[in-house]
Formats: sequence, structure tokens, C-alpha cells
Amino acid sequence: MERMSLDPEIAARLKRNPEGLVPAIAQQYDTGEVLMLAWMNDEALHRTLTTGRATYWSRSRQEFWVKGDTSGHVQHVKSVALDCDGDTLLVRVDQVGAACHTGERTCFDADVLA
Repeated sequence: MERMSLDPEIAARLKRNPEGLVPAIAQQYDTGEVLMLAWMNDEALHRTLTTGRATYWSRSRQEFWVKGDTSGHVQHVKSVALDCDGDTLLVRVDQVGAACHTGERTCFDADVLA
């Protein structure tokens, strides 16, 4: 696949970790429900912005993954926002099915601490 480039103005605002990644919080756009946290590099963000499908970087597999390509649990992107520090992305999505790899709607249901 051809390598894609993120808009230089957006890229300049990102504060990445040493691996070149930025955390991306996926949130259901209409209810505000927090679904999951994943990681994006510049290319994953570019793909997300241009395709309308949430694309992340898998740290364990060292490859891109488009949410829902294998599970059918697609994230249709409604908006992407950068926080005030430039070090976290908020991806507002319309989640189809479960967001968590365990099959749950959200990754934050299983272990409530307080």
C-alpha cells in the first residue's frame, strides 16, 4: 500500500511518544460513551481522516488495523479532535457492535475501580 502523508500543519501540532504514537480515545458521538483507547501514528491518523474509518497502529502486531475489518464492529468516524496539549486524540465515532476485543460494547465496563 502506498504510504500516505498527514497534513503538515496537523503533524506539527502532534506530541508523540518515543515510538511516534499518540493515544486515541474512541467515543460514541451521540451518547458520549467512552469506548476504547488505541494508538495512532501519523499515517493512521491520515487514513482515519481521509477514509472515515477509524484506523489504528497495533503495537503488538506492528501493523495498521482498521476497526471492524475482521470483526465487523466498524467505527464510522464523525469527528477527530486534538486536545489542548497536542498529545491525545478524541475520535468521535458511530460504533457498530462491540468496541472491545472481548466482545463488550466498551473496554471500560469490566473493572470499575470506584
